[in-house]
Amino acid sequence: MVKLTNSAAETEAVGEQLAATLVSGDVIAFRGGLGMGKTAFTRGLARGLGIDDVVTSPTYTIVNEYEGRLPLFHFDLYRLGSFEELEDIGWEDYLARGGVCCLEWSENIPQVQEGAINVIIERGEGEDQRRITIERN
Repeated sequence: MVKLTNSAAETEAVGEQLAATLVSGDVIAFRGGLGMGKTAFTRGLARGLGIDDVVTSPTYTIVNEYEGRLPLFHFDLYRLGSFEELEDIGWEDYLARGGVCCLEWSENIPQVQEGAINVIIERGEGEDQRRITIERN
């Protein structure tokens, strides 16, 4: 599925639509450059999961946790160098908790893309336009 958006609000709306289809244990692997809208998409996911908290990028914390219809675990893999480092911070424990794991910068640890819902966000024709490709493996 491919969606074009022209604002952060439209990107959030696509995330909210995807949230309606999510089940316990789903992993969402984001790919896209800096400023492409990964966190905006995650804000929409959170809203779709009934989360009222302010969703922010986990750049410095590595993972942010939110409670809703399903727990949401929002990871930033940018500073992790290997799958082993992800395992060291409790990857398997997060998976076992039955929530949804969203992984920004998933291209840094390709193993997490296997079996995940891949969300690729790229710049579209205009400065604010985004092309969002959602692939279910």
